[in-house]
Amino acid sequence: MRYRKQDANGDYVWGHQQNDFWLNAPDGVALAIKTRLALFSGEWFLDVTDGTPWTTQVLDKYTKDQYDAAIQDRILGTQGVTQITAYSSSVNTTTRTLTVTVTVETQYGTTTLSTTI
Repeated sequence: MRYRKQDANGDYVWGHQQNDFWLNAPDGVALAIKTRLALFSGEWFLDVTDGTPWTTQVLDKYTKDQYDAAIQDRILGTQGVTQITAYSSSVNTTTRTLTVTVTVETQYGTTTLSTTI
């Protein structure tokens, strides 16, 4: 698996040749998970069936069990992920954010990711 690295602002890293990519590395899978979670269903014009079902299975009236299942399915569908070994999520109603922390086994090793959406 080859995945382009991002800087602290979420922009692609360019111009460092071989250091621009995660190549068969757990960190590359973690970045793939992060970007897959950030993609809303129907947002990508080339495949409107792809994306995290934020509006249909996560936001509004859905319970924690329902949205955790949808998010975990999305994580398990990420290339390189073999299993989830730890998972937690928390909602901050003041800032209207959801933080997901997950540890996954990948083809390349173990990685932990915490992302706020």
